[in-house]
Amino acid sequence: MDRLTATKPFALLHVPPLQTPSTAGSWPWSKKPRRAAPPTVRLADRYAVPFTIFAFLLAGIAWYFSHDPERFAQVLVVATPCPLLIAAPVAFLAGTSRAAHSGIIIKNAGTLEQLARVRTAVFDKTGTLTHGRPALHAIQVSATATPGMSADRILQLAASAEQSSSHVLATSVIDAARTRGLHLLPVTSANEHATQGVTAVCGSQTVKVGKAAFVGPATSGFEKADVASGQLGIAVGVDGHFAGTLIMSDPLRENAVATLAQLRRLGVRETMLLTGDTRSTASHIAAEAGITRVLADCLPADKVAAVAELNDRPVLMVGDGVNDAPVLAASDVGVAMGARGATAASESADVVIMLDDLSKVAAAVDIGRHTIHIARTSIWTGILLSVGLMAAAAYGFVPAVAGALLQELVDLATILNALRALGHSRKPGVDSPGRVPLDRLRKLDRDFRP
Repeated sequence: MDRLTATKPFALLHVPPLQTPSTAGSWPWSKKPRRAAPPTVRLADRYAVPFTIFAFLLAGIAWYFSHDPERFAQVLVVATPCPLLIAAPVAFLAGTSRAAHSGIIIKNAGTLEQLARVRTAVFDKTGTLTHGRPALHAIQVSATATPGMSADRILQLAASAEQSSSHVLATSVIDAARTRGLHLLPVTSANEHATQGVTAVCGSQTVKVGKAAFVGPATSGFEKADVASGQLGIAVGVDGHFAGTLIMSDPLRENAVATLAQLRRLGVRETMLLTGDTRSTASHIAAEAGITRVLADCLPADKVAAVAELNDRPVLMVGDGVNDAPVLAASDVGVAMGARGATAASESADVVIMLDDLSKVAAAVDIGRHTIHIARTSIWTGILLSVGLMAAAAYGFVPAVAGALLQELVDLATILNALRALGHSRKPGVDSPGRVPLDRLRKLDRDFRP
């Protein structure tokens, strides 16, 4: 049966066979389970009750030694557990708001704390570290190609076969053919092989387009292409004969090196590249970007397994395509480069970057670290102020009326300090993130609201 990758919305009706469970929900990576409350919030909740008990004990001791029942009231009036209860939620709300205005959608507060603690960053290659818009560099015609097989004919057949695919390389091949004014042939049958290539019947010819390991064994006269480091070869076979290779180039993003350096300054100790591309291409990109580990020729399941085996956690995974959805869901923090509308990846991720800007990954980690720092500072500052006022009240230095006013001022100071998470951190090397128009933020809120 032919398989097509859809590029436009469509309705699909699935009728399962009798006595067969429905496939609804059979993709465990389609949505992540809802996270529990962040550790900082749970810590604050855990200490709120002991703080209240401590306040009553101190008030009782003050009453016992002073023989003045007003001391009991004075201590309790200034006692406030509010810094424990409100500082973290207010800081998290401010942090997610700042991120949203920067084009970074953080889906829950727990993700902010995970971002602050990230130790390993894993990247997809195409569309993430690179621009994801490969350009045709050259066409190598095989010496054993059938007569009349020119460079333009190879490109025309390859582009025609790729019409059924939504892969970024397919789009680039089609664009290259149209740029040269080549007419695309009608396709009567197409079969896309995940991560390998496409087999299609174009007119009267059967065309195979994809990796050399996919096209080579099925064609005669296969020749290894002369592909430079960092370039990608797309093999083309026609009617069982090897026709030639399309040489594509997809350079590293201009800010990729700076982004990796920023992540290291923010506490990331290990970086890794996971890609379905060949080892030579992946190693070249990794060396340019400064990535320490490379795993190439990966299927989506291989990426999930590789992330599961990493020990230095939490693990942040950055990807952009539909095939990245499983590994984004499997990682501790999945970050989807969602500017191009990869819905499956965006829904599986914890963070969605709505601008085509890799530096936003470092900005998201910075926002997480800044927010957690502000939350913890607000909690302990408020508690220390409250304990200090309680001690002063126990000695009779704070009247009840003044204590009530001071208690409200402590709560207000805690909230205002927590709102500092709306501002930018002063971490060196992290760029001030750009902003997204309000109308687009409203659309994003509708798209990602549960």
